[in-house]
Amino acid sequence: MPKKSFRKRLEAEGRKNVPENETYRKMFQDEKLQRHLCLRKTLQYMHQAAELFFPSLFNNAYSFARQGTMNTINASLRNAVIPSSDTVAVDAEDTSFSLLENEIPAFAEAELERLYGSIYASMKQWRASGALDESIDTYVEYRGGKIKNLYLFHRENGEARVLNEGIVVGDEDVQRFARHLFERYSDIDIITFHAVQSTIRQPGYVHHGYHCLEDIVLTMPTTGDAYLASLGSATRSYIKRYLNKLKRSFPSFKHEVILNEEISEKDIGDLVAFNKARMEGKGKVQGIDTQELRRIILLAKECGMLSLFRIDGRICAGTINFRAGDNYFLEVIAHDPAYNEYRLGTLCCYLTICECIARAGKEYHFLWGPHDYKFRLLGVQRELDHLTIYRSRRHVLLHPRMAWRNWQLACKRQSRLRLQALLQRDDIRGRALNRLVGWLRR
Repeated sequence: MPKKSFRKRLEAEGRKNVPENETYRKMFQDEKLQRHLCLRKTLQYMHQAAELFFPSLFNNAYSFARQGTMNTINASLRNAVIPSSDTVAVDAEDTSFSLLENEIPAFAEAELERLYGSIYASMKQWRASGALDESIDTYVEYRGGKIKNLYLFHRENGEARVLNEGIVVGDEDVQRFARHLFERYSDIDIITFHAVQSTIRQPGYVHHGYHCLEDIVLTMPTTGDAYLASLGSATRSYIKRYLNKLKRSFPSFKHEVILNEEISEKDIGDLVAFNKARMEGKGKVQGIDTQELRRIILLAKECGMLSLFRIDGRICAGTINFRAGDNYFLEVIAHDPAYNEYRLGTLCCYLTICECIARAGKEYHFLWGPHDYKFRLLGVQRELDHLTIYRSRRHVLLHPRMAWRNWQLACKRQSRLRLQALLQRDDIRGRALNRLVGWLRR
């Protein structure tokens, strides 16, 4: 409101000769603040309603849910996409496509490793998990005579669910893939990607995404000495101190590495048992059941690396890792609770990384769970998204359960992240909440 009209209103209310001073300016600022808060509240309600019924209008909805700031609302409004069912034409001079129904080409395994280097976008993982037991189609995109994208997907109930996880997808990738599928299959209304690094902004289709997982990743240097030097001084001192203490206390201590078919099922079973004991000690339930253990064993026989600590010939700690291309993925880390004072978990993880570096590894993926030791060992968090691509806005309304389910999962994850953040706080509220959670888990 202009100063002149504001002054007139005050004088009309009986306040004569209103001074031009600090008190006046403060009143003027308070008036602006009230209008700002009112506008913000209105935008929040609009945002929530639009996210529920038209997810694509705010493709940064998960950022708003995480941050809850006015800047994010404004950014969402500026970047809002209102696409139609018509796709934008792409330059196809050097691009060609191939779509194989109920068929996986022989070159898929090698090409998937070359293109993505992700264990969760590999034939080995899908064989071990039983994902290939369904009918699987293959999409291959060529550019300049070379394969640029290769997606395996399963069609069911109007949805094409992409198997590739842990990969990077952008606007052009999604646009070409979605256009090809929607033109080929009239019964497909939805395409879903799970746990992918999304860089999409305007893929030409109605879409909705939310952060579903995080991957903590270390880009490994070329030598173990360079890695040790890059760690913080406190972490270097921590590793040297406890490693020396372990060797002094147990002269029979030995670190060994076992690969692929030489891996013993008993060794995997021992590590899983250690992990289960640690989880139960924290009042948590281990997520490795019989079927998951079978997957781990099958995958370890194909591309596994066990990094084990032995004392008197007996396993006391270890990690289970998988290799895809030049990258390594941590599946299980565990140690015998009897050796808690020696910090075997961090030591074993550090020596595992050094072994991966010696084998010319490029990235070490700690995977999900933002635990402190991952960041102390120089892991960097990457957000993984669940993406839903719709044929048109009309098809969003035809599948309200999908939109509602995605919204629920997004809210559930944000609530879990907020709870974890509170539990990690070193203040009265954080300690009280930790005691309450510990009591509830008993």
